[in-house]
Amino acid sequence: METIKNTALVVGANGVIGTNLINYLEGLNNWNIIALSRRGGSNNGNIRYIAVDLLDENDYKQKLSVLTDVTHIFYAAYQDKPTWAELVQPNLAMLMNVVLAIEPIAYNLQHISLMQGYKVYGAHLGPFKTPAKESDAGHMPPEFNVDQQIFLEKQQQGKKWSWSAIRPSVVGGTAIGNPMNLALVIALYATISKELGLPLRFPGKLGAYDKLLEMTDATLLAKATVWAATTQAAANQAFNINNGDLFRWTELWPKIAAYFKMETAPPLQMPLQTIMADKEPQWEAIREKYTLAPHSYRQLSSWAFGEFVFSWDYDFFADGTKARRMGFHEFIDTEQMFYNLFNELRVEKIIP
Repeated sequence: METIKNTALVVGANGVIGTNLINYLEGLNNWNIIALSRRGGSNNGNIRYIAVDLLDENDYKQKLSVLTDVTHIFYAAYQDKPTWAELVQPNLAMLMNVVLAIEPIAYNLQHISLMQGYKVYGAHLGPFKTPAKESDAGHMPPEFNVDQQIFLEKQQQGKKWSWSAIRPSVVGGTAIGNPMNLALVIALYATISKELGLPLRFPGKLGAYDKLLEMTDATLLAKATVWAATTQAAANQAFNINNGDLFRWTELWPKIAAYFKMETAPPLQMPLQTIMADKEPQWEAIREKYTLAPHSYRQLSSWAFGEFVFSWDYDFFADGTKARRMGFHEFIDTEQMFYNLFNELRVEKIIP
């Protein structure tokens, strides 16, 4: 008997989150996958890529109008802007454009999954209540994650489909060309430091070195996202998704240095965007020396994000027990996650 297949529309398919979600869905064998992104991609097996500009009305209406078989929308797209306020309009508009284009034509739409983060709790603004809980009070706008969820909640009323809001911490993955990839930031920073004969110094705020943090492995996040989208009891709710452990850089940083066979030295706060801006020649020399894959320094760099994460001189974690109480029991050791990601970067010849 043939398995009935769902059809996933993954929006933001080339990011760290979207890439790992597609890989996970592909392995489940009961999903057809339509992957949306600005860059597009190569069709492969049951994955069809569509290059689309979700802010261009003619483009997205034409390309989405044929997607009548979509059963699940997994929304993980993001457009970066210089200020919190400027983030709202494009990021809310992209979600609305997808939902309002697909909902009327997808006769068997079952679920819309929204990827959020701890910005919902004000984690980006400064010290916030920890552990953060899904039931915590909101904060003063602007915040596009909140506006997106409000839109979905209103849109869903009286409909047969449900929604979920997935809230990971900093996501660990290896997709390149992404503005938010901490593992790649650390790997590049370590590789360049080592080539220059330098120890691995923590470049963040001194107060950030001993605070409690957590992360979310991209594969674990993919599993949680699909779990929430296909579990009836999880419908119309938000879930914090994290690895399940906490760490401090004081403990983890020397271990990362040891992985790269480097010494450490006392932390020295550095504006990474400034200090790493002139390192392209060094990177090109490294790439040639070790015959690495032909990715440009700009493609691999996300120094602004690294500088942002390393500036958190306050505890940064949330309560992930709600998902566990409802049946999602996956976890991963964060130290091992970093080693896995660095190993993957080596296999892909992104770092030596």
